[in-house]
Amino acid sequence: MRKSLVYVVASTMIGGILFACTPIEKSVKRDTAAVSTVKTSASKVRSSNFKPFYIYTEEGSMSNHYCPSGWMGDISDLKIDGAYPVKPHSGRTSFKISYSAKGPNGWAGIYWQEPANNWGTVKGGFNLAGATKFTFWLRGEKGGERIGGFTVGGIMDGSVSSDTAKGSHGPIVGTKEWKQYTIDLSGKDMSNIISGLSFSIGKGDNPGGATFYLDDVRYE
Repeated sequence: MRKSLVYVVASTMIGGILFACTPIEKSVKRDTAAVSTVKTSASKVRSSNFKPFYIYTEEGSMSNHYCPSGWMGDISDLKIDGAYPVKPHSGRTSFKISYSAKGPNGWAGIYWQEPANNWGTVKGGFNLAGATKFTFWLRGEKGGERIGGFTVGGIMDGSVSSDTAKGSHGPIVGTKEWKQYTIDLSGKDMSNIISGLSFSIGKGDNPGGATFYLDDVRYE
């Protein structure tokens, strides 16, 4: 997605230690590259026998990875709750995303990054070699919510590091009951993934706003 964007570093504490985020001050960057204040390299995951690698499984879980730090478009239109307790797909909680569709740009989105706010300007990412698919469960608050799409990877022009692969699924129309979606990663180079997940949602598809939920988000 290459257009004039607004990026912001979101608060990394969402109902507890939700992601492997480094808390940093909020900052806004226009255009396509945000300047990160994070200077540490991420840990790598290397395994010839790949095991499920989660972005979100449960509020406060040490199995969660990546940080929802790359906010785009009408950032004030988005609210997130990483510890929503009502009707999770499994466990105690799910990840709630609400979009109000009030801003002038007409769209918004979030990147989950490693480390926080990394647009390829620092070393980071995870080695997910061996992963053949990305799966997630989604439900809508009312049904009919239209999400522009979900993408893994895709930060390809970083000055220091880049994603080695990209895959996507969408558009998606939410249903009131949980439904699983899959992005095929077969044959892709998963040796360095900075952006574990991203999505976009627009006012044109959701003029009255939309609320949807994610759970059991993982690489397999």
